[in-house]
Amino acid sequence: MDFLVLFLFYVTLVLIGIVTICICSKTHYRKGLVRGGAQIISYIIPECLQRAMLKLLHYLFHTRNYTFVLLHLILQGMVYSEYTWEIFGYCQELEFSLHYLLLPYLLLIGNLVFFTLSCVSNPGTITKANELLFLQAYEFDEVMFSKNRKCSTCNLRKPARSKHCSVCNRCVHRFDHHCVWVNNCIGAWNAKYFLLYLLTLTASAATMAVVSTVFLVQLVMLSDLYLETYIDDLGHFQVIDIVFLIQYLFLTFPRIVFMLGFVAMLSFLLGGYLCFTLYLASTNQTTNEWYRGDRTWCQHCPHAARPPSAEPQVHRNIHSRGLWSNLGEIFLPATAHYERKKN
Repeated sequence: MDFLVLFLFYVTLVLIGIVTICICSKTHYRKGLVRGGAQIISYIIPECLQRAMLKLLHYLFHTRNYTFVLLHLILQGMVYSEYTWEIFGYCQELEFSLHYLLLPYLLLIGNLVFFTLSCVSNPGTITKANELLFLQAYEFDEVMFSKNRKCSTCNLRKPARSKHCSVCNRCVHRFDHHCVWVNNCIGAWNAKYFLLYLLTLTASAATMAVVSTVFLVQLVMLSDLYLETYIDDLGHFQVIDIVFLIQYLFLTFPRIVFMLGFVAMLSFLLGGYLCFTLYLASTNQTTNEWYRGDRTWCQHCPHAARPPSAEPQVHRNIHSRGLWSNLGEIFLPATAHYERKKN
Protein backbone atom coordinates (compact mmCIF):
# COMPACT_ATOMS: atom_id res chain seq x y z
CA MET A 1 0.00 0.00 0.00
CA ASP A 2 2.92 2.38 0.55
CA PHE A 3 3.57 2.75 -3.17
CA LEU A 4 -0.10 3.24 -4.02
CA VAL A 5 -0.55 5.95 -1.39
CA LEU A 6 2.61 7.77 -2.43
CA PHE A 7 1.76 7.54 -6.12
CA LEU A 8 -1.78 8.87 -5.59
CA PHE A 9 -0.38 11.62 -3.38
CA TYR A 10 2.12 12.53 -6.09
CA VAL A 11 -0.56 12.60 -8.81
CA THR A 12 -2.81 14.75 -6.60
CA LEU A 13 -0.04 17.26 -5.94
CA VAL A 14 0.81 17.48 -9.65
CA LEU A 15 -2.82 18.05 -10.62
CA ILE A 16 -3.36 20.63 -7.86
CA GLY A 17 -0.18 22.42 -8.96
CA ILE A 18 -1.25 22.53 -12.59
CA VAL A 19 -4.76 23.78 -11.75
CA THR A 20 -3.31 26.42 -9.41
CA ILE A 21 -0.90 27.65 -12.08
CA CYS A 22 -3.70 27.82 -14.66
CA ILE A 23 -5.94 29.81 -12.31
CA CYS A 24 -3.24 32.14 -11.06
CA SER A 25 -1.94 32.82 -14.57
CA LYS A 26 -5.33 34.37 -15.36
CA THR A 27 -5.53 36.64 -12.30
CA HIS A 28 -3.72 39.63 -10.89
CA TYR A 29 -2.53 37.51 -7.93
CA ARG A 30 0.12 35.77 -10.03
CA LYS A 31 2.79 38.44 -9.63
CA GLY A 32 2.22 38.59 -5.87
CA LEU A 33 2.51 34.81 -5.55
CA VAL A 34 5.67 34.71 -7.65
CA ARG A 35 7.20 37.59 -5.70
CA GLY A 36 6.29 36.01 -2.36
CA GLY A 37 7.65 32.63 -3.41
CA ALA A 38 10.91 34.22 -4.59
CA GLN A 39 11.34 35.96 -1.23
CA ILE A 40 10.81 32.72 0.68
CA ILE A 41 13.26 30.85 -1.54
CA SER A 42 15.86 33.63 -1.14
CA TYR A 43 15.96 32.98 2.63
CA ILE A 44 16.31 29.20 2.23
CA ILE A 45 18.66 28.68 -0.74
CA PRO A 46 22.20 30.16 -0.77
CA GLU A 47 22.76 33.04 -3.18
CA CYS A 48 25.33 31.17 -5.30
CA LEU A 49 22.88 28.31 -5.79
CA GLN A 50 20.13 30.79 -6.68
CA ARG A 51 22.31 32.30 -9.42
CA ALA A 52 23.08 28.85 -10.78
CA MET A 53 19.37 27.96 -10.80
CA LEU A 54 18.47 31.21 -12.56
CA LYS A 55 21.12 30.57 -15.22
CA LEU A 56 19.80 27.04 -15.73
CA LEU A 57 16.19 28.24 -15.96
CA HIS A 58 17.20 30.97 -18.41
CA TYR A 59 19.00 28.42 -20.58
CA LEU A 60 16.09 25.96 -20.51
CA PHE A 61 13.18 28.35 -21.07
CA HIS A 62 14.62 31.53 -22.60
CA THR A 63 17.11 30.23 -25.17
CA ARG A 64 16.70 27.83 -28.08
CA ASN A 65 18.12 24.45 -27.08
CA TYR A 66 17.34 20.79 -27.65
CA THR A 67 17.08 19.74 -23.99
CA PHE A 68 13.33 19.17 -23.98
CA VAL A 69 13.39 17.68 -27.48
CA LEU A 70 15.83 15.03 -26.27
CA LEU A 71 13.86 14.53 -23.04
CA HIS A 72 10.69 14.04 -25.07
CA LEU A 73 12.34 11.38 -27.25
CA ILE A 74 13.92 9.63 -24.26
CA LEU A 75 10.62 9.40 -22.36
CA GLN A 76 8.81 8.22 -25.47
CA GLY A 77 11.50 5.62 -26.11
CA MET A 78 11.33 4.34 -22.53
CA VAL A 79 7.54 3.98 -22.60
CA TYR A 80 7.51 2.19 -25.95
CA SER A 81 10.41 -0.05 -24.90
CA GLU A 82 8.46 -1.20 -21.85
CA TYR A 83 5.34 -1.67 -23.97
CA THR A 84 7.27 -3.77 -26.51
CA TRP A 85 9.33 -5.72 -23.99
CA GLU A 86 6.53 -6.87 -21.70
CA ILE A 87 2.97 -5.88 -22.65
CA PHE A 88 3.19 -6.77 -26.34
CA GLY A 89 4.60 -10.23 -25.59
CA TYR A 90 2.14 -11.01 -22.78
CA CYS A 91 -0.81 -9.84 -24.87
CA GLN A 92 0.24 -12.07 -27.76
CA GLU A 93 0.25 -15.03 -25.37
CA LEU A 94 -3.29 -14.07 -24.33
CA GLU A 95 -4.24 -13.95 -28.05
CA PHE A 96 -5.04 -10.26 -28.24
CA SER A 97 -5.86 -8.91 -31.71
CA LEU A 98 -2.66 -7.95 -33.55
CA HIS A 99 -4.32 -4.85 -35.05
CA TYR A 100 -5.20 -3.74 -31.53
CA LEU A 101 -1.60 -4.20 -30.35
CA LEU A 102 -0.05 -2.46 -33.36
CA LEU A 103 -2.18 0.68 -33.05
CA PRO A 104 0.25 2.44 -30.64
CA TYR A 105 3.10 1.91 -33.15
CA LEU A 106 1.04 3.42 -35.99
CA LEU A 107 0.27 6.42 -33.79
CA LEU A 108 3.97 6.66 -32.91
CA ILE A 109 4.95 6.90 -36.58
CA GLY A 110 2.44 9.67 -37.18
CA ASN A 111 3.44 11.45 -33.99
CA LEU A 112 7.15 11.45 -34.91
CA VAL A 113 6.33 12.85 -38.36
CA PHE A 114 4.28 15.75 -36.96
CA PHE A 115 6.78 16.25 -34.12
CA THR A 116 9.59 16.65 -36.66
CA LEU A 117 7.53 19.02 -38.80
CA SER A 118 6.70 21.10 -35.72
CA CYS A 119 10.40 21.31 -34.87
CA VAL A 120 11.83 22.23 -38.28
CA SER A 121 9.02 24.05 -40.11
CA ASN A 122 8.85 27.82 -40.46
CA PRO A 123 6.11 29.13 -38.12
CA GLY A 124 5.62 32.25 -40.23
CA THR A 125 8.68 34.41 -39.67
CA ILE A 126 8.09 38.03 -40.69
CA THR A 127 10.81 39.55 -42.87
CA LYS A 128 11.19 42.59 -45.09
CA ALA A 129 10.22 40.45 -48.08
CA ASN A 130 6.84 39.32 -46.72
CA GLU A 131 6.07 42.22 -44.38
CA LEU A 132 3.44 43.78 -46.69
CA LEU A 133 1.81 40.40 -47.28
CA PHE A 134 1.31 39.80 -43.56
CA LEU A 135 0.08 43.37 -42.97
CA GLN A 136 -2.84 42.62 -45.29
CA ALA A 137 -3.67 39.21 -43.81
CA TYR A 138 -5.73 40.31 -40.78
CA GLU A 139 -7.73 43.31 -39.68
CA PHE A 140 -6.41 45.46 -36.81
CA ASP A 141 -8.79 45.62 -33.84
CA GLU A 142 -7.11 48.75 -32.37
CA VAL A 143 -7.33 47.21 -28.90
CA MET A 144 -4.90 44.33 -28.84
CA PHE A 145 -3.28 45.08 -32.22
CA SER A 146 -2.88 48.64 -33.50
CA LYS A 147 -1.82 49.95 -36.88
CA ASN A 148 1.57 51.52 -37.56
CA ARG A 149 3.27 49.82 -34.61
CA LYS A 150 6.85 48.68 -35.15
CA CYS A 151 8.91 45.97 -33.55
CA SER A 152 11.84 47.71 -31.85
CA THR A 153 14.01 44.60 -32.25
CA CYS A 154 13.27 43.57 -35.85
CA ASN A 155 12.56 47.14 -37.06
CA LEU A 156 9.48 45.87 -38.90
CA ARG A 157 5.88 46.99 -38.87
CA LYS A 158 3.86 44.63 -36.71
CA PRO A 159 1.01 42.88 -38.56
CA ALA A 160 -2.16 42.08 -36.66
CA ARG A 161 -1.94 38.91 -34.57
CA SER A 162 1.87 38.88 -34.70
CA LYS A 163 4.33 38.92 -31.81
CA HIS A 164 8.08 39.09 -31.33
CA CYS A 165 9.43 35.90 -29.73
CA SER A 166 12.26 36.75 -27.35
CA VAL A 167 13.49 33.15 -27.39
CA CYS A 168 13.80 32.83 -31.18
CA ASN A 169 14.47 36.59 -31.65
CA ARG A 170 12.02 36.97 -34.53
CA CYS A 171 8.51 38.25 -35.23
CA VAL A 172 6.02 35.48 -35.98
CA HIS A 173 2.77 35.81 -37.92
CA ARG A 174 -0.32 34.68 -35.98
CA PHE A 175 1.93 33.88 -33.02
CA ASP A 176 0.49 31.28 -30.66
CA HIS A 177 3.31 30.44 -28.23
CA HIS A 178 6.90 29.22 -28.06
CA CYS A 179 6.98 25.48 -27.29
CA VAL A 180 10.12 24.20 -25.56
CA TRP A 181 9.17 20.59 -26.38
CA VAL A 182 9.59 21.22 -30.13
CA ASN A 183 12.17 24.02 -29.71
CA ASN A 184 10.21 26.25 -32.06
CA CYS A 185 7.52 28.91 -32.19
CA ILE A 186 3.99 27.88 -33.07
CA GLY A 187 2.56 30.26 -35.65
CA ALA A 188 0.32 30.40 -38.70
CA TRP A 189 2.36 28.03 -40.85
CA ASN A 190 3.03 25.20 -38.41
CA ALA A 191 -0.04 25.35 -36.14
CA LYS A 192 -1.57 22.42 -38.06
CA TYR A 193 1.51 20.27 -37.44
CA PHE A 194 1.48 21.10 -33.74
CA LEU A 195 -2.23 20.32 -33.43
CA LEU A 196 -1.79 16.94 -35.15
CA TYR A 197 1.32 16.24 -33.06
CA LEU A 198 -0.65 16.90 -29.89
CA LEU A 199 -3.57 14.79 -31.14
CA THR A 200 -1.42 11.75 -32.02
CA LEU A 201 0.58 12.05 -28.78
CA THR A 202 -2.61 12.07 -26.69
CA ALA A 203 -4.05 9.18 -28.69
CA SER A 204 -0.88 7.08 -28.34
CA ALA A 205 -0.73 7.61 -24.56
CA ALA A 206 -4.44 6.82 -24.18
CA THR A 207 -4.16 3.72 -26.39
CA MET A 208 -1.26 2.30 -24.36
CA ALA A 209 -3.16 3.04 -21.15
CA VAL A 210 -6.20 1.13 -22.47
CA VAL A 211 -4.13 -1.83 -23.71
CA SER A 212 -2.25 -2.06 -20.39
CA THR A 213 -5.48 -1.85 -18.37
CA VAL A 214 -7.21 -4.50 -20.49
CA PHE A 215 -4.17 -6.79 -20.12
CA LEU A 216 -4.16 -6.50 -16.31
CA VAL A 217 -7.94 -6.97 -16.09
CA GLN A 218 -7.73 -10.01 -18.36
CA LEU A 219 -4.95 -11.42 -16.19
CA VAL A 220 -7.04 -11.00 -13.03
CA MET A 221 -10.09 -12.58 -14.66
CA LEU A 222 -8.20 -15.60 -16.02
CA SER A 223 -6.47 -16.31 -12.70
CA ASP A 224 -9.65 -15.76 -10.63
CA LEU A 225 -7.74 -13.47 -8.27
CA TYR A 226 -10.88 -11.52 -7.42
CA LEU A 227 -12.36 -14.70 -5.87
CA GLU A 228 -9.40 -15.32 -3.54
CA THR A 229 -9.16 -14.35 0.15
CA TYR A 230 -6.29 -13.22 2.36
CA ILE A 231 -5.55 -12.94 6.08
CA ASP A 232 -5.34 -9.38 7.40
CA ASP A 233 -3.21 -8.09 10.28
CA LEU A 234 -5.82 -9.17 12.81
CA GLY A 235 -5.87 -12.74 11.49
CA HIS A 236 -9.29 -12.43 9.80
CA PHE A 237 -10.09 -13.71 6.33
CA GLN A 238 -10.87 -10.91 3.91
CA VAL A 239 -12.11 -10.97 0.32
CA ILE A 240 -9.64 -9.43 -2.11
CA ASP A 241 -10.69 -5.89 -2.98
CA ILE A 242 -9.52 -3.47 -5.68
CA VAL A 243 -6.85 -1.90 -3.46
CA PHE A 244 -5.32 -5.28 -2.65
CA LEU A 245 -5.42 -6.22 -6.35
CA ILE A 246 -3.56 -3.06 -7.34
CA GLN A 247 -0.93 -3.72 -4.69
CA TYR A 248 -0.58 -7.34 -5.82
CA LEU A 249 -0.28 -6.36 -9.49
CA PHE A 250 2.34 -3.76 -8.64
CA LEU A 251 4.43 -6.30 -6.76
CA THR A 252 4.06 -8.78 -9.64
CA PHE A 253 4.39 -6.36 -12.60
CA PRO A 254 5.96 -3.20 -11.12
CA ARG A 255 7.15 -1.69 -14.41
CA ILE A 256 3.82 -2.27 -16.17
CA VAL A 257 1.78 -0.73 -13.34
CA PHE A 258 4.11 2.24 -13.07
CA MET A 259 4.00 2.77 -16.83
CA LEU A 260 0.20 2.51 -16.72
CA GLY A 261 0.05 5.20 -14.04
CA PHE A 262 2.38 7.43 -16.06
CA VAL A 263 0.52 7.14 -19.40
CA ALA A 264 -2.87 7.46 -17.67
CA MET A 265 -1.85 10.73 -16.00
CA LEU A 266 -0.24 11.87 -19.26
CA SER A 267 -3.44 11.09 -21.18
CA PHE A 268 -5.44 13.17 -18.73
CA LEU A 269 -3.10 16.17 -18.92
CA LEU A 270 -2.59 16.01 -22.68
CA GLY A 271 -6.32 15.51 -23.21
CA GLY A 272 -7.07 18.66 -21.25
CA TYR A 273 -4.53 20.66 -23.20
CA LEU A 274 -5.79 19.20 -26.49
CA CYS A 275 -9.35 20.29 -25.65
CA PHE A 276 -8.07 23.80 -24.87
CA THR A 277 -6.14 23.91 -28.17
CA LEU A 278 -9.19 22.71 -30.12
CA TYR A 279 -11.29 25.38 -28.42
CA LEU A 280 -8.83 28.06 -29.51
CA ALA A 281 -8.74 26.67 -33.07
CA SER A 282 -12.53 26.49 -33.32
CA THR A 283 -12.90 30.10 -32.16
CA ASN A 284 -9.94 31.38 -34.23
CA GLN A 285 -7.88 32.48 -31.25
CA THR A 286 -4.25 31.98 -30.33
CA THR A 287 -2.86 31.30 -26.89
CA ASN A 288 -1.26 34.75 -26.95
CA GLU A 289 -4.60 36.41 -27.80
CA TRP A 290 -6.50 34.37 -25.21
CA TYR A 291 -4.06 35.42 -22.49
CA ARG A 292 -3.85 39.06 -23.56
CA GLY A 293 -7.61 39.23 -24.03
CA ASP A 294 -8.12 38.27 -20.39
CA ARG A 295 -5.61 40.91 -19.30
CA THR A 296 -7.51 43.48 -21.38
CA TRP A 297 -10.70 42.42 -19.62
CA CYS A 298 -8.99 42.80 -16.22
CA GLN A 299 -8.28 46.46 -17.02
CA HIS A 300 -12.00 47.09 -16.36
CA CYS A 301 -11.86 45.49 -12.92
CA PRO A 302 -12.33 47.78 -9.88
CA HIS A 303 -8.78 47.15 -8.63
CA ALA A 304 -7.21 48.17 -11.95
CA ALA A 305 -5.84 51.71 -12.02
CA ARG A 306 -6.57 53.85 -15.09
CA PRO A 307 -7.14 57.54 -15.78
CA PRO A 308 -10.71 58.67 -14.95
CA SER A 309 -11.23 60.03 -18.45
CA ALA A 310 -10.01 56.89 -20.22
CA GLU A 311 -12.64 54.97 -22.14
CA PRO A 312 -12.71 51.22 -21.33
CA GLN A 313 -11.44 49.16 -24.24
CA VAL A 314 -13.23 45.88 -24.66
CA HIS A 315 -11.48 43.19 -26.67
CA ARG A 316 -13.68 41.35 -29.16
CA ASN A 317 -12.70 38.41 -31.30
CA ILE A 318 -13.15 39.90 -34.77
CA HIS A 319 -11.41 37.06 -36.62
CA SER A 320 -13.85 34.21 -36.00
CA ARG A 321 -15.69 33.21 -39.19
CA GLY A 322 -17.50 30.09 -38.02
CA LEU A 323 -16.29 26.65 -36.96
CA TRP A 324 -15.29 25.18 -40.34
CA SER A 325 -13.73 28.39 -41.62
CA ASN A 326 -11.73 28.73 -38.41
CA LEU A 327 -10.45 25.16 -38.61
CA GLY A 328 -9.73 25.63 -42.33
CA GLU A 329 -7.55 28.61 -41.50
CA ILE A 330 -5.39 26.37 -39.29
CA PHE A 331 -4.77 23.78 -42.00
CA LEU A 332 -4.55 26.18 -44.95
CA PRO A 333 -3.39 29.66 -43.90
CA ALA A 334 -4.20 32.29 -46.52
CA THR A 335 -0.67 33.72 -46.61
CA ALA A 336 0.99 30.32 -47.07
CA HIS A 337 -1.39 29.49 -49.94
CA TYR A 338 -0.69 32.87 -51.56
CA GLU A 339 3.08 32.42 -51.39
CA ARG A 340 2.91 28.91 -52.89
CA LYS A 341 0.77 30.25 -55.72
CA LYS A 342 3.19 33.14 -56.22
CA ASN A 343 6.20 30.81 -56.41
